Amino acid sequence: MKRSVITCCLAAFLALILLVVPSALAATPNSRNAKTPARSTAPKPAPKPSIAQNPYLGAIVIDAQTGQVLFEDKADAKGHPASVLKLMDLLIILEKIKQGQLSLQDQVVTSTRASQTGGSQVWLAEKEVFPVEELLYALMIQSANDAAVALAEKVAGSCDAFVQLMNQRARELGMNQTTFSSVHGLPPGPGQKPDVTTARDFALLCRELLKHPETLRYTSTRERPFRPNAGSKMVLMRTHNHLMAQVEGCDGLKTGYYSAAGFSIAVTAQRNGQRVIAIVLGSVDRKLRDAKASELLTKGFNAIASRPAPSRPASSSGAKR
Repeated sequence: MKRSVITCCLAAFLALILLVVPSALAATPNSRNAKTPARSTAPKPAPKPSIAQNPYLGAIVIDAQTGQVLFEDKADAKGHPASVLKLMDLLIILEKIKQGQLSLQDQVVTSTRASQTGGSQVWLAEKEVFPVEELLYALMIQSANDAAVALAEKVAGSCDAFVQLMNQRARELGMNQTTFSSVHGLPPGPGQKPDVTTARDFALLCRELLKHPETLRYTSTRERPFRPNAGSKMVLMRTHNHLMAQVEGCDGLKTGYYSAAGFSIAVTAQRNGQRVIAIVLGSVDRKLRDAKASELLTKGFNAIASRPAPSRPASSSGAKR
């Protein structure tokens, strides 16, 4: 009797296992029958190929005083200025200040958009407030993209409106091969167009900028703290223009880089009362860009030195005393 009871219990237990285990296996993620999330088959966008060339896409050096071209090589080749375009931001802001439409002490309130701008930055927080002057230093020394957006919104109300000012000023200066699409020079996002310029066009911009003495105040500063009294939030800004420490008389202006654009620089130097401006656009390497820019400055000063001295008018023997 006991044996039959035990036998019945074992049979019932085995039947229960046969019912439960297959169901459990079917619900296990490792089961052959388990449904796994479908993997995305959408191809990732390929990185845009660089248009940079060896040693550069285009280059030029001019006399800052007269605008005379002292040397050029493919100066009308179109490239992407990257952060060098922040020089146009600076020009527009300095002109607004000169016209009395803006002050260096005006307060700029950081917007959400500015605080979320990536790349090189000073990590502006939403609703953080700084005077225009401090953000100009951030723009030129740190090449801060968040500062570029904050300043553009302060001056024009929006980045799109500021870009319109940039393109209008470019036309007025004769920068006919230049089209700006951003206020910072970052790579374009989906559906956006890249900023486009030439070495010749940017030489025009730099010559106009140097008519404002304040330009060198911002572009020649090698190091400066941002939020100097903010402890861990303080940013020690350092210039990306290494030529200022390497080339005699070099005191500005601005560098730029992203992978598809290559390495670019707008640089100026003064020697013996003469000033030249050199532009290198779209170089394949930072050190090569700097070396070529240094060579251009030397070419420029040599060309100025070799120019014939202006002839003096002949004195008249009958001139009245």
